[in-house]
Amino acid sequence: MNKTWFITGTSAGLGRLLTERLLARGDRVAATVRRLEALDDLVDTYGDRLWVARLDVTDAAAVRSVVDRAFAELGRIDVVVSNAGYGVLGAAEEASDEQVRHVIDTNLVGSISLIRAAIPRLREQGGGRVLQISSEGGQIAYPGFSLYHASKWGIEGFVESMAKELAPFGIALTLVEPGPTATNFVSGVVRPPTMAVYDATPADDVRRGIDSGAFPVTGDAGKVVDRMIEMIDEGTTPLRLTLGASAFDGVHAALQQRIEALEAQKAIAYSVELDK
Repeated sequence: MNKTWFITGTSAGLGRLLTERLLARGDRVAATVRRLEALDDLVDTYGDRLWVARLDVTDAAAVRSVVDRAFAELGRIDVVVSNAGYGVLGAAEEASDEQVRHVIDTNLVGSISLIRAAIPRLREQGGGRVLQISSEGGQIAYPGFSLYHASKWGIEGFVESMAKELAPFGIALTLVEPGPTATNFVSGVVRPPTMAVYDATPADDVRRGIDSGAFPVTGDAGKVVDRMIEMIDEGTTPLRLTLGASAFDGVHAALQQRIEALEAQKAIAYSVELDK
């Protein structure tokens, strides 16, 4: 059965590819972009199966308006995909206050606004799915990406809590966590001016690794999108969908390290209980 999807950030990357794959198989897509002309070719090909609206997810009022309009004009929306976002590469100290606020407003607050706007509509129609595009960077951290990680770790906590809140209403949420994937993500990364004090430090090592190509990007964007679509078609509802060998191995190692560190502190943790 064909489905209707609402997807943010569809001008490029995973959002664009997901939109193309869904339209090609006969689904309907409500796609949001900051520049309407970015989807002109798809509008010409697919006509009224592609509903397009301009949206900057940092504008909470606009998010509510566009979501309400999409549900009103399209009726039932089966899957909401919160995809809009970008990265900031540089030591936290290097970023300006404006850069800090914008990446948090986009990746975290914008995603929260979208999900909050969709909840009443999904509840009214008796359920639905929400896919939040996160990253392996929602569970592990690289030096030089602290602001990006702040946004992704934040949205992971929000979605995990929301999944419990919304389960009684038939609304399931999934965090999609790709590893480094061959998209245009790196070209869209914001780079604050560098500070000499960070030369030859871990943050600089990551920056130079990305620029030189030494930082491996092994994920296939088409396969990432296919696994997302298959998950929806199969009706499975994992809280997290980790995609990519490096993502799986990195997250697995990080979780093991955290468990080991936690267990080492068990006696200290128990020592602060009230005396009985």
